[in-house]
Amino acid sequence: MQRVSQGLAAVLAVAAIGLAPAPVLAAKAKAEAAPAAALSPAASPEALGFDRDRLAKLDAYMAATVAEGRVAGMTTLLARHGKVVSFRTYGQQSLATGAPMAQDTIFRIYSMTKPITGVAMMILFEEGKWRLDDPVTRYVPEFKDLKVVKTVNPDGTMVLEDMVRPPTMREIMSHTAGFGYGLADEHPVDKLYREKRILGSSSLKEMIDRTATIPLIFQPGTDWRYSSAVDIQGYIVERLSGQKFGDFLRDRIFTPLKMNDTAFYVPADKAGRLAAVYVGNKETRKIEEAKDIFGSQLPTYLEPPAMESGGGGLVSTTMDYARFAQMLVNKGELDGVRILSPAAVELMDTNVIPKSVLVSSNGTNTSRFNEAVGFGLDFMVDRDPRAAGSLEGANTMSWGGAAGTWFWIDPTNDLIFVGMIQRLGGTGGDDLGTMARTLTYQALLHPEK
Repeated sequence: MQRVSQGLAAVLAVAAIGLAPAPVLAAKAKAEAAPAAALSPAASPEALGFDRDRLAKLDAYMAATVAEGRVAGMTTLLARHGKVVSFRTYGQQSLATGAPMAQDTIFRIYSMTKPITGVAMMILFEEGKWRLDDPVTRYVPEFKDLKVVKTVNPDGTMVLEDMVRPPTMREIMSHTAGFGYGLADEHPVDKLYREKRILGSSSLKEMIDRTATIPLIFQPGTDWRYSSAVDIQGYIVERLSGQKFGDFLRDRIFTPLKMNDTAFYVPADKAGRLAAVYVGNKETRKIEEAKDIFGSQLPTYLEPPAMESGGGGLVSTTMDYARFAQMLVNKGELDGVRILSPAAVELMDTNVIPKSVLVSSNGTNTSRFNEAVGFGLDFMVDRDPRAAGSLEGANTMSWGGAAGTWFWIDPTNDLIFVGMIQRLGGTGGDDLGTMARTLTYQALLHPEK
């Protein structure tokens, strides 16, 4: 068994620098009585409201990104009304072997694991196993004695106080509970997360026990901070379901949705499909294979991990993740298989950050929460895209991963997009997720179709 090393924490730290999530989910279904769309090939872009020439700008931009050497390779998938408008591959999945990027290439999706964990939580929510405003200590009693940082002294020592109340389940699903992450070490709590190797634990239970020894950064519900809360959710799924976390995901999400290549590791017979991961060299301005970062070796993802990380541990393919996204834009159903009710999907797509919380950053230094853009249950939600300065439809849900992957789900336009690359720490230029959104919607000239 391979331990999920502190290298994963280092990888996620890169996400805090370079990740730019895209928006995603929830409004009206175009035809309430029609069967849910199931990702079939499109007859033409025009049939789905797109201008072919304008849409070509998206393809040209992504191809240029590869040609310029910013990334080794890429896949992009755009679908509307359950029909694939465009599924493109560019470049190579490995510069060392010369293997071309393929539609079934397997990617490390890192924090795009989080929405999948959120859906697992909502399956149990619909079974009556938990409620949004329950204290997390009802399910994780190890957290009953957590302390909270009141102030930090000039020498870095912390002055602690008692919790006013325990974090709620709503707060652990929206990063407002006060947990740290260890992505960087500017805060003493994050230093402790790194020193105690929270993400390098040998099991989810050990992760919980280690987390219980570290104070919260703020009183629950009073701020927003990207955190290990989704790894905590993975543990809660185990506790409430009685199954190993990965087994629950397989049985309740991956197998029903035919996400056959999504898992916590790549088996030997699929190892040749795993894309190499790269990082930009600031001196040479070229990309090189990322084998370690901050002195820690990256996980190989070629054997089962010791800890199944709900916050960043999965691998997947572009089509697998598109099927997950299509299920959500279909209001919880795909190919006749229902995962969630429409109401549960709508709940996930509802902002839960209280107005009293002044959020200056979503943890990635690229997007800010405000009245237009908020955070729901394990997704970023774009409530008013025009006010936010973007072109997608209202209630779009999204997030991204540390190696540059991104997706969004637009229920207003019945549209999904998945983009996969493998480069840590940003793409060496304009954010690809942002550019993909702009170039997609400038081509959607007839949204009424």
